[in-house]
Parts: sequence; C-alpha cells; structure tokens
Amino acid sequence: MTIPAISFVAKSGTGKTTLLEKVIALLTERGYRIGVIKHDAHRFNIDHPGKDSYRLTAAGAATTLITSGEKLALIKKHDASPPLEDLLPRYFTDVDLVITEGFKRGQLPKIEVHRAERSNELLCRGTEDDPSLVAVASDVALELDVPVLDLNNPAAVVDFIIERLLSSRD
Repeated sequence: MTIPAISFVAKSGTGKTTLLEKVIALLTERGYRIGVIKHDAHRFNIDHPGKDSYRLTAAGAATTLITSGEKLALIKKHDASPPLEDLLPRYFTDVDLVITEGFKRGQLPKIEVHRAERSNELLCRGTEDDPSLVAVASDVALELDVPVLDLNNPAAVVDFIIERLLSSRD
C-alpha cells in the first residue's frame, strides 16, 4: 500500500512551518496519523557534542538509534540525501499521510505557500511550470490553473488535503 504524501513548498520566510503546525494539528484532531519529512538545505545536527550518542557517531558509527519509552531518533550517515521515494516506504508505514516541507524539486504533489509581502512570484508557476503543483495557499487572490486556498484558513487547506489524498482511504 502506498502512503499518500504531499509537499509544502515556498520561498524562505513565507510561513510554511507556521501553516504546517496548524494543518498537522487539525489533521491529528480529525484522527489522522501524520508523518513529516523536513528538508534542510544546510547541514544540521540533532545530536550534541558531549552526549553519548554524539560520541558514538563521531567514533565512526554509520547508524545510531536513540530510543526511549516515548520516541526514537535515527542518525544515519550518507553521502547524498536519499530520494523521498526511498524514505516513505522505509520509515512511514505507520501513518495515514506524510507531509514534507521543502523538496521544491521533488515529484510529490505540492501545495505552494504564497505570501504577497514576501514575493509576487510563485516557485511552481512563472519561470518554471511544475506539473506536480496541486494548489496554492495564498493570502491574496490569484488567477491560476490550480485551486487557490486561503493561507489564513488552515481548515480549508486540511479539507483540500483530505478530499485530494485521504477520502478514498477512509
């Protein structure tokens, strides 16, 4: 079974994470289990110098798993970012929907977040025409070939996601 997934993309500073916090909370309230993959264009470190897990990874462990009674974290070294198509079936079999933040170049269906004060140009329409764009969440009206959702109404974004990706699974 394929897990439905959708990417939220936007220019930095547009409010992707703020919208996603609300969307994830609403989906969870409606009974869905949500997985998230956050793309980071920079190097990040979830482990910290001095901690045992950091020391073990620094010593050369290719994979380190930190686990407790309520959560786990996996640190896996690699030479290049793995494709989303590999991550979804490997790590997200226990969720109803995977939401990714970023992955502008990915092939998953995309909702672009648009805030007029940040930019007049869209990433997925304009100089490039991304065929995987399924909607735009905007704070202004736009004339597009895909639905334009109210950025300030996360429930409308959730309704769109449920109708588009989850209604056939219920």
